[in-house]
Amino acid sequence: MATDLDDVEARLRRVLDRYRTELVDGTIYGAASLGWPGAKGHDYFAALKRASRHVGLYLVVADRWPEDVALASPELRACRTGRATWSFTSLDDELAAELEALLDRLLVRYRAEHA
Repeated sequence: MATDLDDVEARLRRVLDRYRTELVDGTIYGAASLGWPGAKGHDYFAALKRASRHVGLYLVVADRWPEDVALASPELRACRTGRATWSFTSLDDELAAELEALLDRLLVRYRAEHA
């Protein structure tokens, strides 16, 4: 289980690396982001930013499809600390797999919006 914030950040980056084949790197408010080629502003898929006590994963797309978020486990939903913010202080294999499943569902919808 990743519990050190460096490890949590590295693990989250590996989770997001799965989507680099069709999404492009960008930044939003100084946070590294992935988005659809040509997407502007807040139309990003995911962004990642380290804070002093957690690693923030920003998923604006999650707010657009709450029914996909509702399918996530209570443990993953508990990491949601705002409309777009998911805060991680640790990340075990089960939670990482649950996050990947959520991101996969959200990517299907995000891709359909941009296709």
